[in-house]
Amino acid sequence: MSDNDGKKPLGVRGAGSRPGNVKQSFSHGRTKNVVVETKRKRVVVPKPAAAATGAAGSATSSGITSASKRPAGISDAELERRMKALAAARAREADDAAQREADEKAREEERNRRREEAEAKEREQREAEEKARAKVEEEERQKRATEQAALKAAASAVEPDAAPVAAPSRAPASSRAPASKVAPVARKREEDDQQTRRGKARGTDDARRSGKLTLNQALAGGEGGRPKSMAAMKRKQERARQKAMGGLQEREKIVRDVQLPETIVVSELANRMAERVGDVVKALMQSGMMVTQNQSIDADTAELIIEEFGHRVVRVSDSDVEDVIDTIQDKPEDLTPRPPVITIMGHVDHGKTSLLDAIRDAKVVAGEAGGITQHIGAYQVKTDSGAMLTFLDTPGHAAFTSMRARGAQVTDIVVLVVAADDAVMPQTIEAINHAKAAKVPMIVAINKIDKYEANPQKVRTDLLQHEVIVEQMSGDVQDVEVSAVTGQGLDELLEAIALQAEILELKANPNRAAEGAVIEAQLDVGRGPVATVLVKKGTLRQGDVFVVGEQYGRVRALINDRGERIKEAGPSVPVEVLGLNGTPEAGDVLNVVETEAQAREIAEYRANASKEKRAAVGAGTTLEQLLAKAKEDENVKELPIVVKADVQGSAEAIVQAMEKIGNSEVRVRVLHSGVGAITESDIGLAEASGAPVFGFNVRANAPARNTANQKGVEIRYYSVIYDLVDDVKAAASGLLGNEIREKFIGYAKIKEVFKVTGIGRVAGCLVTEGVARRSSGVRLLRDDVVVHEGTLKTLKRFKDDVNEVQSGQECGMAFENYDDIRPDDVIEIFEREEVVRTLA
Repeated sequence: MSDNDGKKPLGVRGAGSRPGNVKQSFSHGRTKNVVVETKRKRVVVPKPAAAATGAAGSATSSGITSASKRPAGISDAELERRMKALAAARAREADDAAQREADEKAREEERNRRREEAEAKEREQREAEEKARAKVEEEERQKRATEQAALKAAASAVEPDAAPVAAPSRAPASSRAPASKVAPVARKREEDDQQTRRGKARGTDDARRSGKLTLNQALAGGEGGRPKSMAAMKRKQERARQKAMGGLQEREKIVRDVQLPETIVVSELANRMAERVGDVVKALMQSGMMVTQNQSIDADTAELIIEEFGHRVVRVSDSDVEDVIDTIQDKPEDLTPRPPVITIMGHVDHGKTSLLDAIRDAKVVAGEAGGITQHIGAYQVKTDSGAMLTFLDTPGHAAFTSMRARGAQVTDIVVLVVAADDAVMPQTIEAINHAKAAKVPMIVAINKIDKYEANPQKVRTDLLQHEVIVEQMSGDVQDVEVSAVTGQGLDELLEAIALQAEILELKANPNRAAEGAVIEAQLDVGRGPVATVLVKKGTLRQGDVFVVGEQYGRVRALINDRGERIKEAGPSVPVEVLGLNGTPEAGDVLNVVETEAQAREIAEYRANASKEKRAAVGAGTTLEQLLAKAKEDENVKELPIVVKADVQGSAEAIVQAMEKIGNSEVRVRVLHSGVGAITESDIGLAEASGAPVFGFNVRANAPARNTANQKGVEIRYYSVIYDLVDDVKAAASGLLGNEIREKFIGYAKIKEVFKVTGIGRVAGCLVTEGVARRSSGVRLLRDDVVVHEGTLKTLKRFKDDVNEVQSGQECGMAFENYDDIRPDDVIEIFEREEVVRTLA
């Protein structure tokens, strides 16, 4: 088989063709390749061997159908596989074509349906427009008929006036002529009026078509001014219609109930009465008050004006906005049992948190800085009997008095923890006083009973001094010996709590608007303002709108003490609430309201009232008191500081601790205290006042750190309140001036006075007590009265200058700038020393 047999490969010309010449052919196996040289590149075109014999040209489009026509080297299985693949491809092609046809048909039907809907909608619009146009035409026709009737009535009123003139039939022609001209004159006047109206209407249309109102047109006014509104045209037509029908009818006076606050603006008063502002201002001026519409008047004056206009007065107050908060009394049949709220109180390091950890089987104390509690923690515990208990863990440090007071106010039972190896300490006494003030029952838990030096009987005896008589001392206060380490007595403590709760019969209504108390609040970086709330009544649900103190919000999420999201929280359940617009104060009351507008109004009222209260502090002082205070402030040195803490309760405790630092000479002034990270605004305030910034369990963000480095503002971080208070005390002590103390070192008596040339009068003295030094201060006593205080100019023994003279020796002394010395005077010798002062 030669290369010239069969058809030439597609795209390959003969040897004499211009695009390229076939140089040579070479074969690889059964396939021969033809090399074609073109003008641009050299191309190798594969040429099947079957093409040389013409078998490929005679093959049909259906592929190879027999073993004689298939290429050599292809088995029956391979041929069958290829045939199946070809059939599958053709089937897929057919399916795709059918699918495309179905999709196209569906699209066509959708287009037809939309077209029909659009046409139907257009028909409905056209019909509505035609109906509206017909209605307008009917109204115009009725108006024209009314106007024509009015014109006919006016013409009939003119004709009787002309009738007496034409009545005498026998009058002369000259006298009847004027009567015959009356009707034409009336018609001419009517035509002139109609022409004038048409001219005015045309002018109005021209003015409306003239475009925008220019400044010249507005200033010029008159007919060329702005066209009248549609409402004005309707009012004018109504007046014309009433005039044609027999005169204007006076409107009936509408008496309104006008809500009157303590002060009101004149324009607002007119708006509430639906009267013109000018009339109200006129009435006030007639009463002797020269006011404008933007000025405020008191409630009494406004009440007189309202009564003068014939309306009724309804007195309201700004505090009425809080009336939307439900103050309903729960019915006895609606009340259901609720878990008791138990507050753990006691002195610092007496084991309160460890005891609660043993009850909860948790490790809270391990994560606390310094091993002391500095926040209020709220937890729920389920006992073995299935009863739910809510525990509040309060700090024991002296600075957290407000936290302990809040814990006592929201609790049902107080568990007073006292260490058996210690005694009744100051914070133990304070906790007893808080429990008595809140009038809640108390259970004494004597902790650390496992220690060798434990003496629980001493604790019971010490409690007697504070009127706490336990049951073992024939009292009514339960006491339990417990150990947080070994777990001894925990079951007895829970049993005592359950018994006390059963006696109290604690119940609440869960099917009402929720009411709760804020235990703690903080500003979280990722979640925003977060408040720990203990629900007291009702059920707090996700999505409820609430107001708490000066803040409001909507519950976005509720998180329980184990970090789990819940949908609702019933009575005595502590939860973290997300969704506030700001950080509330610890101790604020949370109330659920119906709408967000009500919550916002209540929060704004409370914020304004608080602002006015702060502004009113010191407003009643006299000028003398202000001057006296300014004079006192001149002598008092201040240490300004800026405090930022992680939670509201900690910030409050730090501020209270700072207020206690100082005396009559120095004091600490907190410029700003807040919750959240230290920001650039805090650094700016500290830089302007020369104050350091203290961060308690918070850190400064990156811009604040850069600004502090640039401006040289000191930022200090603390996690234990002890260290913060000690450092501030040390810094405030540095503002105190050193104390000058006098130390008497000796006495000398003048025996004789000598006059020495070049020195002056010199006293010959005998040191009777102590020692005399040249660098010391001296006082000259005459008859036990100080006549001079100064320093020594010279101290000599015999003819030599000496530094000091011991007791029993004689010496010569001369005073600096003082010569009035006499025999028998006494010289008192003393030294001054500076003592560094510190704040207690």
